[in-house]
Amino acid sequence: MDTPHSAHSHSHSHSHGPVPPVSKHLRKVIAAVLVPFATAVLAGIIVLWPGGVPPHAHTGVGFDQQTRSGKVTKLVDVKCSDVNAGSGSSGTASPSPSASPSAASQTCQKATIEVTSGPDKGRTFTEIVQPDQTRRYTQGQGVVLAYAPQAPKSLQYSVSDVQRGFPMALLAGLFAVAVIVIGRMRGLMALVALVISFAVLTLFILPAILHGDNPLLVAVIGGSAIMLIALYLSHGLNARTSVAVIGTLCSLFLIGVLGSGFISWAHLTGNTDDQTGLIHALYPGIDVRGLLLAGVIIGSLGVLDDVTVTQTSAVWELRDADPTANWRKLYLAGMRIGRDHIASVVNTLVMAYAGAALPLLLLFSVARSGVLQVAGSELVAEEIVRTLVGSIGLVASVPLTTALAALVVTADRRNGDTGSGTGNIPGKAAGSGGRRRRAK
Repeated sequence: MDTPHSAHSHSHSHSHGPVPPVSKHLRKVIAAVLVPFATAVLAGIIVLWPGGVPPHAHTGVGFDQQTRSGKVTKLVDVKCSDVNAGSGSSGTASPSPSASPSAASQTCQKATIEVTSGPDKGRTFTEIVQPDQTRRYTQGQGVVLAYAPQAPKSLQYSVSDVQRGFPMALLAGLFAVAVIVIGRMRGLMALVALVISFAVLTLFILPAILHGDNPLLVAVIGGSAIMLIALYLSHGLNARTSVAVIGTLCSLFLIGVLGSGFISWAHLTGNTDDQTGLIHALYPGIDVRGLLLAGVIIGSLGVLDDVTVTQTSAVWELRDADPTANWRKLYLAGMRIGRDHIASVVNTLVMAYAGAALPLLLLFSVARSGVLQVAGSELVAEEIVRTLVGSIGLVASVPLTTALAALVVTADRRNGDTGSGTGNIPGKAAGSGGRRRRAK
């Protein structure tokens, strides 16, 4: 039969309930580890602060092109043969090799596009949508226009994408509402931490890499800042969160060492797609291999936070449920929980990478390439190294964080100067029923 205290202690997990304070001695030990680390992170951000993205001349290739806003003002169905079907988006270029006589007899769509921003606002041009194109337009639809100022006037504008601002904003709003309604104050703080994390990424990490700073160093400093902000904002400034921070930090260090070693050993260059090649062409000083390693570290950070916080909270809850448990018992019980977590998280990570690389895997499947040949190609090997290095760090974080949490919680209880699990005020906690039951 549950006592009031035990019922309370079972009602909060994953750092969602009041966290008991630790002894002054342990607070000093934890502070001695984390305060210099946080100071070093802050100093690194100040020293490496980029001050914005470095300017460059637009090449007009891929994402590196000037853009304007536009709107579809008119749609007309026409015969493809009448508008030179298969001749490209504007209908004025030379015929495409893919065009066929049968396609020319089909119905195409002639879209009139109006420029709605920039000095050419109000100017119109036409786009021909062929029957086999996946993108279709609707009347009044907003579009993103690629602008090539050096091209002939009739070819300066073309549709590069559609505007998705409203559906994306609506989806983000639904996500925020769901997190706040279910997570309440902790959900709100998690959203605040998410916004700050994106700010660190866009204002510090990305511009600093573009300025030519070492990507690994930038990723470590920026990732550490994100970790400190996200964990303490979401889970509170307490010993339990601090243990998770230390566990995450140690795991990130392991991922960095393994990633650096295997990326070098496997001769991965990191220059495996058009976007990376374009970035390297625009900013030759960027270390592309270091960029790959930085991506491994940042990509592993979010899942690592989840694992370390869960394991730390599990140990704290196990101790609340059994105040007499020693370090070994807490560690073994925490590891039983951690093994289940490892199985689910590793599978999730692998499937996430497989989903992202699905078009690539389909191409290899069509080519009927052997498994070893596919795995040995740089495109796939890069994803394999990224996945396995991150997974090793995740697996290692479970015993490391569990052992550290069990050590802290058992050492703290032996000191006899902490509060109970019912609050953070030692004076009040000392007179609570939960405190008296533990003292027996």
